Amino acid sequence: MNTARKKISKNHTSTQNPCKLCSPLGASLVIRGISGAVPLLHGSQGCSTYIRRYLISHFKEPIDIASSNFGEDTAIFGGGANIKIALENIIAQYQPEMIGVATTCLSETIGDDVNMFIYEFLKQRKEIPTPPIVHISTPSYSGTHITGFHRANLEIVKTLAAEKTTTRKDHINVFAGMLSTADLRYLKEIFTDFDLKHMLLPDYSQTMDGTLWQQYQKIPAGGTTIDQIKDAGNASASLQMGRILNSESESAAKYLNETFDVPSYELGLPIGIKETDRLFEALEEISGKPTPQKYVEERGRLVDAYVDGHKYVNGLKAALYGEEDLVAGLASFLSEIGIVPVLCASGGESGRLESTLNEIMDKNISEKMKILEGMDFKNIEAEVESMSLELFIGNSKGYSVTRRKEIPLVRAGFPIHDRIGGQRILHVGYRGAQNLFDQIANTILDQRQKTSDIGYSYM
Repeated sequence: MNTARKKISKNHTSTQNPCKLCSPLGASLVIRGISGAVPLLHGSQGCSTYIRRYLISHFKEPIDIASSNFGEDTAIFGGGANIKIALENIIAQYQPEMIGVATTCLSETIGDDVNMFIYEFLKQRKEIPTPPIVHISTPSYSGTHITGFHRANLEIVKTLAAEKTTTRKDHINVFAGMLSTADLRYLKEIFTDFDLKHMLLPDYSQTMDGTLWQQYQKIPAGGTTIDQIKDAGNASASLQMGRILNSESESAAKYLNETFDVPSYELGLPIGIKETDRLFEALEEISGKPTPQKYVEERGRLVDAYVDGHKYVNGLKAALYGEEDLVAGLASFLSEIGIVPVLCASGGESGRLESTLNEIMDKNISEKMKILEGMDFKNIEAEVESMSLELFIGNSKGYSVTRRKEIPLVRAGFPIHDRIGGQRILHVGYRGAQNLFDQIANTILDQRQKTSDIGYSYM
């Protein structure tokens, strides 16, 4: 049953509710995770509005995304003048420490030379202090929001990382992927407990999940500092999280390894015991210190919870969907607790989801899985029609399918638009696995209570 297909037979001609989002969205989130940075989309106003809407709905925080404001004439004659005006306006109004310029489908299609526009702009201002400007190529017809996210990390590091001076033994770079704000805060807690100073890129744990303001802040406090990024080449190691990301030919961690000889530890997303153990083993090796006792106890409580709840979840069948690395991490976790992810679907099209899942899953489980790439939710719904499922796990975009199928949805990943606290769902580490396990087990118990003829109040 283990099959991965780029295309499946369709009874419709257009994509309906894609299982992915646009590439500039991922780049915009990375830029918002850098201290003092402002994202600028080179394209139409609608692109900025769409991305702002999605990010605000998930994070429940205001977010400014500038636009070069393409019109009909710009699409014909090019957007060089527009982007220069936009850069002038951003500098005047925001006084940013960095500007990230992400291109949209329109500007990519007409072939705008954004690097040349930026060069001309900087040349015009050579006597005027100007923040660094980073160009990120993010056409949405080539990749997903995760593509834009990782490409932004790469281009920012390429642009800002300064010449290597001396290796700092207690410094690490961390490229953790598109996680929740709670995930980022937990990872930083772990690194601190290992006495490791860290450059986490991006770090939107405060900029996209901060405290209540008395007055509107154009650029929220927090984020990875420019100085931290400049110093990335002096770190003792880089942690890169994401098995699909690790198979890419280019990434921020690989660039630092090739350019500055910074060792790269390539890990999966640390979801569940097995993948989290790999993270702690890497941190022990880098720091030369044992895992702090509190995490040993977290792991022990998690194992105990697995035993306590095993009879409620073992043998269940679930459908997983979302970005590829998240699907791989969740599938690994589900296999630990006895749930079979009979469908693993993603809008990504790396071509490596099947091989990745086969690598991390036991053969007796992987043989029962159907693995699909390049999916929309119309296709996913058609695929699950003949499946006996007890659970869906994924983001809010799949809710309409689960509602029609009357199968409960455990929300994970991005975007979560129909619940409060979606940006604070903890996925990673032993603590994250504990959160997911409890949520899954209780969702199953709730469904059984609701569908029981008599119900029950004790178990």
